[in-house]
Amino acid sequence: MADTSVKRRNEKVGEVVSTKMAKTIVVEVTRRVPHPLYKRIVTRRKKFYAHDEAGSARLGDVVRIVESRPLSRLKRWTLAEVVRRAADTSVALQGDEQ
Repeated sequence: MADTSVKRRNEKVGEVVSTKMAKTIVVEVTRRVPHPLYKRIVTRRKKFYAHDEAGSARLGDVVRIVESRPLSRLKRWTLAEVVRRAADTSVALQGDEQ
């Protein structure tokens, strides 16, 4: 009997906080969980190193990453898609205004 079940890869959604490495992005995943004793909602953050072959992710983008085989000492995730682009904060140069 063949195993027809499909393995689901673990995936997370987070914000890109660094793009300074070659083909690597750092994604910060935020989750809100109740405190174990006081039951107050607290924010937990964790950073994941993800492989970005095309270099398509930019700082501030919201991205989806999926688990993959180990690619380096810290990299175990791969960029799946850019969910939402960050607002462009660069100042556009105005023509000949003086």
